[in-house]
Amino acid sequence: MLLAWEIIARFTIGGGQRRFTRFVALASLLGMMLGVAALIVVLSVMNGFAAELQQRLLSVAPDLVLEPAADALGALDALERDIANQPGVVAATRFHSATVLLRTAHASRGVALTGAPEEGLASVLDLETHLIAGSLAEVAFERFSVVLGADLARLLRVRPGDDVEVVLPRLTLSPMGAFSKTRKLRVVGLFEVGATPDINQAYVSLDTASRLLGAVGQRGVQARLADRELVYQQGALQTWLRDVPATVSDWRSSQGSLFAAIKMEKITVGLLLTSVILVAAFNLVSMLTMSVTEKRGDIATLQVLGLSVGRLLMIFLGHGLLLAAIGITAGAGVGVLVASSVSELSAWLEQVTGWVLFDPAVYYIGGLPARLMASDVVIVVVSALLLSIMASVYPAWRASRVPPAEALNYV
Repeated sequence: MLLAWEIIARFTIGGGQRRFTRFVALASLLGMMLGVAALIVVLSVMNGFAAELQQRLLSVAPDLVLEPAADALGALDALERDIANQPGVVAATRFHSATVLLRTAHASRGVALTGAPEEGLASVLDLETHLIAGSLAEVAFERFSVVLGADLARLLRVRPGDDVEVVLPRLTLSPMGAFSKTRKLRVVGLFEVGATPDINQAYVSLDTASRLLGAVGQRGVQARLADRELVYQQGALQTWLRDVPATVSDWRSSQGSLFAAIKMEKITVGLLLTSVILVAAFNLVSMLTMSVTEKRGDIATLQVLGLSVGRLLMIFLGHGLLLAAIGITAGAGVGVLVASSVSELSAWLEQVTGWVLFDPAVYYIGGLPARLMASDVVIVVVSALLLSIMASVYPAWRASRVPPAEALNYV
């Protein structure tokens, strides 16, 4: 084995190769390194965007929503207590929500109006963390008050202390006909998460929501979990809901399709960038084929000296894999280094050039987020190694089939 490794080292980094063969070998090594590094960096950036988007979109959204049947609405308090006591549930609260129209003299916008107790708005929806004006105490203290998203407030041209008119999905009957019911709401706070909830969400107290919506809209219990990725067993949920039949949904019901699309995009981009590694693997085939052609005399000499066909096959497989391993290792190192500092690099580039890569006003996300995952690095490295093995098999097989007598006849 020591002799085999010495021969592999001589074939790979020795000086006996022609210049063009060494050039093709260097091109294959650089291609492998760039392909692996680019794939690791791009996957890390996509992970960063997905994590940032998930954090923003779900920051004021409940993890679990339970809506009892109409004949079980009287058991909401008991349902709230039961859910709050389940393992893995951080907090639970009653809610009442519906789609309404908010309008001022300047603009109008359809929004999701959600009512919950003050502690529910703080612990389940985490609204207090994202307040940029006002407080949740004012919502609970002042009846018919509302907290709006920052973008929604800018659209309606209101600020804390101003009034907005809410058009409710309820009708008022009069001798003149049926009219939509309206009500003035006082803006007492603004929140901002840097995503679509800023433009399509509004929050009131549970008492205000009940007075505004009456029997209209959705009513139930919302919960926040200790781990959002926790997969609740339907059997366990049905055990909780044995006495109160309810429809159960989670954050994946509203945003799951978006994150599934992001995941599919990540897979697609990964497959496309794998073509760069595939090109480097084809270069590896070319280099090994040229190397076999150059070393026919050496191969024949080794066979005459007693080197077996299997050992010769392993030598040329090792020749190709050693070259690929150098490129893969260098590419993984460069990729991990760049992915770990890509946010700082993008900020430095913006500072030096004056360009804004991602305008927060347009993309909600400023800068270039990245999230390096060990699983992605392992998958990229293993995929590159498998492609390198497949690329090395045919040239190695050709080397093992070189007839010694014919090759030595031209030495």
